[in-house]
Amino acid sequence: MHPVLTLVVQRLALGILLLLAASALIFGLTEILPGDAAQAILGQAATAENLANLREEMGLDRPALTRYFEWLGGIVTGDMGNALTNKLPIADQIAFRMSNTLFLAFWAALISVPLAILLGLIAVRYQNRWPDKLISGVTLASISLPEFMIAYILIFFFAVQLFWAPSFASINDGMTLLEQLHAISLPVAVLTLVVLAHMMRMTRAAILNVMQSAYIETAELKGLTTFNVIYRHAFPNAIAPIVTVVMINLAYLVVGVVVVEVVFAYPGMGQYLVDAVVKRDVPVVLTCGVIFAAVYIVLNIIADVVSILANPRLRHPK
Repeated sequence: MHPVLTLVVQRLALGILLLLAASALIFGLTEILPGDAAQAILGQAATAENLANLREEMGLDRPALTRYFEWLGGIVTGDMGNALTNKLPIADQIAFRMSNTLFLAFWAALISVPLAILLGLIAVRYQNRWPDKLISGVTLASISLPEFMIAYILIFFFAVQLFWAPSFASINDGMTLLEQLHAISLPVAVLTLVVLAHMMRMTRAAILNVMQSAYIETAELKGLTTFNVIYRHAFPNAIAPIVTVVMINLAYLVVGVVVVEVVFAYPGMGQYLVDAVVKRDVPVVLTCGVIFAAVYIVLNIIADVVSILANPRLRHPK
């Protein structure tokens, strides 16, 4: 079997096991927390009788393992079930929320990925000079600040002081594309600043590592310009680690947007997950957790495959 196909099969099998482990871990953590969905709905003033009746109605009186395996069987057959709190189909709510999260992640990735690679190339071209120091300093500052801090700073300046963008990222189907882009401008800026720094610094480090190779010195001795040496020789051979960090950050744009979506009240998967955790809606929490884990696993498999395809020794093993 070809190494690429073998890798994909192995990663898929391991991914399924990781998904099962993640779902069991999430379910166990929600079960050990005090209270449940019935308690969250009725509140602290609810009587024991009312809690018992609602738990029976919601199926919470059954053993935990029974509820977990029922949910797992539904996921395997494509039935995500209904939310405990509002009785609405989870699949319909996730389809709407996931489309919003992917819309946000798409525009953030469209800006951050090419910009990170370009800035990384510029930093290498002007190594230890003011462009390199400026780019490295700005990206280091954005890495050091948490997402919510960057979000509140942008809200204060661009929403409160300048009125250039809304502080709440609310979108709907009745809005035009330009109106939607204006609504998500601040969360896209926050996500871009966060992932741009990681990708740019990895691009710079990977290319500088390749620049120390003997064939780079040979290319320089042939009279090639510094830009051509970096673009035609160093960058293609540094593509594997760059692709890996790009895929990890793309996964973050889908999975790690919880804080950003909560700050901007954006109707995406992150906000949906937080609401479900607050309400102790275990089926929703489990489904969101499995989807997030699946995104990470799939993107890591893609990164592994691209790394193999970029390495001739792995493409054509002896």
